[in-house]
Amino acid sequence: MGGQITALKVQKRNPQRVNVFLDGQFAFGLAAIEAAHLRTGQFLSDDEVASLKGRDAVERAADRALNLLSYRPRSQVEVRRRLAEKGFEDEAIDGALDRLQRSELVNDRAFARYWIENRFQFKPRGLALLRQELRQKGIDDRIIVETLAEYDENDAAVRAAEGGIRRLRGLEPAAFRRKLTDYLRRRGFSYSVIAPIVQRAVADHAPEDSWQKDEV
Repeated sequence: MGGQITALKVQKRNPQRVNVFLDGQFAFGLAAIEAAHLRTGQFLSDDEVASLKGRDAVERAADRALNLLSYRPRSQVEVRRRLAEKGFEDEAIDGALDRLQRSELVNDRAFARYWIENRFQFKPRGLALLRQELRQKGIDDRIIVETLAEYDENDAAVRAAEGGIRRLRGLEPAAFRRKLTDYLRRRGFSYSVIAPIVQRAVADHAPEDSWQKDEV
């Protein structure tokens, strides 16, 4: 594994990485910042090569994770799963996550707040469904309880109902009631939250002409 460095060549496709040749043969690639400490003629022991490869694996895993995070915040479990799918070993994943957590780029508490606020704004959900979604993202139950403590489920249900009401206009009252109730239930709201909202919606829309039978 070890040997003498006979060449250091910048990769054509990625100038931020350098190919390291030992004893005339390609040995491994490194981030340019790591390769800057090397020189031709230098001898690397087996342990030194292993250390360089390990640090490079962490660097590549962190870069991959940063790419994922550029689209939206992610939980620690999400990042770990995606890196494992890309073939990174546990040691490299652990190193990358440690780096990202220290810089607050991966923070499960902040992620949970982001997820809840995003759902409230764009896809309102009930407490039950939000709790389920956060658990699927790998968020610890203590963080879930903490972040959901001030969540206004009633406000979220009202926002969700607005979308359902627009879709259900024109139905007769019984069908309107049933479908709006089902619509809110699928979004994780409890019956105690749903019932008064549906009752108000039915009352507000009862006069719709489309619900009245034509006179003979």
